[in-house]
Amino acid sequence: MSAVTPLSPTLREKIGQLLNVGFRGRAPSESDAIVRDIREHHVGGVILFDQEMAGGTIDSGPRRRNIESPAQVKALIAHLQSHAAIPLLVSVDQEGGRVNRLKPAYGFPASISHQELGELDRPAETYRHAEATAQTLAELGFNLNLAPVVDLDAHPDNPIIKGRRRSFSADPAAVARHAAEFVRAHRAHGVLTCAKHFPGHGSATGDTHLGLVDVTATWHERELIPFQQLIAQGLCDVIMTAHVFNAKLDPDHPATLSKKIITGILREKLGYDGVITSDDMEMKAISSHYGLENSVPAAIEAGIDVLCFGNNLTYDPGIGGKAIAILARAVESGRISEERIDVSYQRVLALKRKAALLA
Repeated sequence: MSAVTPLSPTLREKIGQLLNVGFRGRAPSESDAIVRDIREHHVGGVILFDQEMAGGTIDSGPRRRNIESPAQVKALIAHLQSHAAIPLLVSVDQEGGRVNRLKPAYGFPASISHQELGELDRPAETYRHAEATAQTLAELGFNLNLAPVVDLDAHPDNPIIKGRRRSFSADPAAVARHAAEFVRAHRAHGVLTCAKHFPGHGSATGDTHLGLVDVTATWHERELIPFQQLIAQGLCDVIMTAHVFNAKLDPDHPATLSKKIITGILREKLGYDGVITSDDMEMKAISSHYGLENSVPAAIEAGIDVLCFGNNLTYDPGIGGKAIAILARAVESGRISEERIDVSYQRVLALKRKAALLA
């Protein structure tokens, strides 16, 4: 799909492109709220989940959210794209193994975890499995996989990386080697990837979904190596931040809100100039301590380009409009310059051109 980029976008149209928003609905007829965000707020990206986490469960378990079957997903994505003046980045967490939104139970191919691939330690096998994933995503209309995980298997008590078998290895070189094959396989099928979670979540002993996680005592600089190597090879389409707090790197802010970490280390020290996305801004590590009014402008000030609102840990059909209004006020008050918004807007457009969404 291609569309004409607005020649003179308004401030709010530019800000809309800096958002990746989750939504409720499996059928076009159930997607009015996100279609409104796409048409009226020019939201630049959407993220799909299989299970509804907010608002309880039904007797058979968690409620289904956006994913029911291959044909249904393809029709839903096509419907959303049909309303976008600038084509959408359509993303999903399809790492493989336990973090797997497109499950065999819904009619999708089986997948295996990063840990299993790392234990095999056969890069050609990692490529083969990643290629099967990329083919599935491309056929459905997804253009961004929020993977690979390049966190190290750095702590035996890590609940969210080690506990879910999401790391290729404890060895930074092995992580970089397998992640590179994962990225190349996706690129072969026109699907962007996202290396996560900068500057490293593998040494954490807590879960940032649940609250603030301090890695000061456990983090090591070698956790930067996979990011550094992928950047040097030109294999980072997008990098996702972690919400971890690391006083070694910034004594005052978690990574997502830290200019020292995002701009100072990732941009300036490692030389990365591509799109940086936040992890879900509604995770408790951010939402419980900062709130929208503080966290949204702080993340942009830190150097984030795209703010992710999974809209699933809690649900707010107006979250896109609220985030845009907060950033617009920050620009109008002089807290953030419009030039700063322009930089991220241009990075997002460049990413969409890379994905052949724009001429």
